Amino acid sequence: MERHEIEAFLTLSEELHFGRTAERLRVSTAHVSKTIKAIERQVGVALFERTSRKVALTAVGVRLRAELHPAYEQVQRSMRNAKLAGRGIAGTVQVGYFGSAGGRYLLEVGEIFHVRYPECEVRIMEMQLSDGANRLRSGEVEALLCCFPMCEPDMAIGPPLISEDKMLAVPSDHEFARRRAVSLEDLADVAMIQNPPELPADFDDFHHPKRTPSGRHIPPGPTAATFQEILALVGAGRGVYLTTTQAPLFYLRPDVVFVPVTDAPPLQFGLGWMTAGLTRRVEALVQVAVDAGNRSRA
Repeated sequence: MERHEIEAFLTLSEELHFGRTAERLRVSTAHVSKTIKAIERQVGVALFERTSRKVALTAVGVRLRAELHPAYEQVQRSMRNAKLAGRGIAGTVQVGYFGSAGGRYLLEVGEIFHVRYPECEVRIMEMQLSDGANRLRSGEVEALLCCFPMCEPDMAIGPPLISEDKMLAVPSDHEFARRRAVSLEDLADVAMIQNPPELPADFDDFHHPKRTPSGRHIPPGPTAATFQEILALVGAGRGVYLTTTQAPLFYLRPDVVFVPVTDAPPLQFGLGWMTAGLTRRVEALVQVAVDAGNRSRA
């Protein structure tokens, strides 16, 4: 099969619509139809069932897609990697992160990156909640493991790489600590530890709302600059804090209990960089992280 035939088959197998497939490939619908018929003549059997209402893969078509898609993706990755290697991916890429889980994740991605680009290595630097974006802007790091949403006008962020469910950090002697789960409505009954003011307001409001879904006010607690300060305040009974499922794996304390939150949006993380400063190293690192995530989900 020629490359254009593979692309036509795989795109139609996703869209199951000749018109949308033609739009994606920037060709005519007739060209897509002609290409698919040519493939079917090569195979000797129909790959798609066509009616006036729908297009569907046949059993043979399903099998061909399952075998063809991974191979095609590998070819595409190899071509991208060759282009990046040809541009000279070398030296050191410094990447910032928040919390132990982020550091462990970047070290794993960095090992894969170094195998692919042996002349370049990833070095990680821990950030605090109050200074991550500023250290990216200052050039101390080329990329930052950011939490969505990131709406800073001078920053860009790649696709989501990690998704974590929310948990509520509460004092170990609090009534919530005895529950199996809590909801966002429960936050009206406790004080919420506040993030440092340096965090973008839209980000803070999304992950640490000031009101419950029904509109009830969530009382503000004291402000903290680091996650360790936040946990110290929680343990001292000064308030609660919304965090993620990774927290109890890395920050176990006798005075803090982590309780699942049933209706809070998950935290998603991706690699961010300055819009005007996308380097070849960062471009390569983002692709390695995406590839690693695809393999882990396969």
